[in-house]
Amino acid sequence: MLIPGHKAPELELPLTIQATFKLADQTPKNFTMLVFYRGKHCPICRKYLTEIGQKLEQITRRGINVFAVSMDSQERAMVSHEEWDTHDLPLAHSMTEEKARAWGLYLSDKRDGSDEPDVFSEPGLFLVRPDGTIFMAQMQSAPFTRPPIDQLLDNLDFVLENGYPARGTRT
Repeated sequence: MLIPGHKAPELELPLTIQATFKLADQTPKNFTMLVFYRGKHCPICRKYLTEIGQKLEQITRRGINVFAVSMDSQERAMVSHEEWDTHDLPLAHSMTEEKARAWGLYLSDKRDGSDEPDVFSEPGLFLVRPDGTIFMAQMQSAPFTRPPIDQLLDNLDFVLENGYPARGTRT
């Protein structure tokens, strides 16, 4: 179990723009937002990442770097990069099962006859402070019910304006 206030797991993955994402190299003013998504087979992911891409400027204006992360292969991730309207949202790919487990993500197996990869992670959203500690962790065991972006941004405004602490720090 990942605990807010504790160090986030390491994460280094290729991006669809021929660069590498490394969490340890992020220097946002406030947070790095990691949006773990199921992959190119998921229409809910497509809609959610499209909305985030449309609001990317609003997010980054708050001092938040945002990255979408999946277990998709480079080939599958490139399809999402080219066909989804995610604007400049960076898409990281090729996350291993080991890394997904380190982040506490739920894993699913391919359904017969589907376009799903053999194994993929279910959604998660994390906010990581510049010092590498987790501020917020949210995981799903199914593709449904993700944090509404407008509501999340409004609440982050409150967090930033009031120095609201990480919650859920006791296990």
